[in-house]
This record gives sequence, C-alpha cells and structure tokens, in this order.
Amino acid sequence: MAVDDLMYRPGEMREYHLEIITPERFGNAMIGVPAGGAVQVDLRLEALHDGLLASADVDTTAVGECGRCLIEMELPVQVEIRELFAYAETEAFEYAIRNDTLDLEPVIRDAVVLSLPFQPICQEDCLGLCPQCGVRLLDDPGHKHEVEVDPRWAALSPLAGMTDTTGSSAPDAHDVAEAADVERERDK
Repeated sequence: MAVDDLMYRPGEMREYHLEIITPERFGNAMIGVPAGGAVQVDLRLEALHDGLLASADVDTTAVGECGRCLIEMELPVQVEIRELFAYAETEAFEYAIRNDTLDLEPVIRDAVVLSLPFQPICQEDCLGLCPQCGVRLLDDPGHKHEVEVDPRWAALSPLAGMTDTTGSSAPDAHDVAEAADVERERDK
C-alpha cells in the first residue's frame, strides 16, 4: 500500500477499508484461512514523528476440522492490530516502510495465525469419536459396544450365571475354587 502522501506529516490520518485475498494458507495443521480466502481489514493510518501507526480490525473465516470428532468446521476470526511502521529500518522497530510502501501482509498473517486455536473444537461439549469404531458420539449419544471378554478370563465365563446364598450374582472365592476344580477334572 502506497503511503507517500502520509509520510512525514505528523497528525495526518487516513482510513481505509480493504479486502485482501490471501496468497497462501494462514494457519496450523488443524485450522487456517485457506489460500484465496477473503480477509476484511478496516485500517487507520496515523502519521507520527518516527513512522506510521497502523491500527486495524481484521475479520476473516478459518476452515479446518474439529480436533475431537474430525468434522469440517468454520471459525470466525476477529483480531485487532496496532503496529508502528518506522520511516527508516532500525533495530528499535520490527517493521519499516520500504520504497514509500507499507506491507501489511506479515502483520495480518501473524495476528491471524496467533489467534487460531491449536486444537479447534466444533462445540464445547463435543464428545469426539468412539475409540472402538469411530462413530461420532454427538450423532449417536447412546452408542455402546458389547464388552469383549478377554480370552485369558474366558474359562471363568460359566461362573457369571452363578448366584450365592444371598441372591447376589457375583461368585465368592469358594465358588471360584470349586469351578476351577471342576475344570481340572474335566481336562483329565
């Protein structure tokens, strides 16, 4: 953006509304503003003695997938920027005006990327996926699987139907020992 009409005029101010199309994807592995995405920028430039103060409200939409259930999602992104662009390049200022031009892309990109969540979620109460079959748990809240019997404990499965004298279905130590004796006799 050319700023030669504003440079070295302390107290001068200009306001702009810009729509920027992103040249590349801004974001992390899970979510980001896609290449070709629109970024709305309401920009205010104020001339100071040392440089131009850029104040901007940035609005865009990030696209990605939920970190829990992996569905596609969109996330509105709104960030505010206040950055001083120096007239001359020095170590005191991070950004400078080059050839009477202000390059806002790195500032906008950094602000947008830093505002994105590292692990985005589609909603606060997202339950994620079933670890056994991959079903999205929000779509099927009563989702359950039959409990698989560990093959190491399969020999004890006949005991599951036994009841003790109190009517409880849980076998006591005597019942388990008796069932083990029956198994040994049968294996002989």
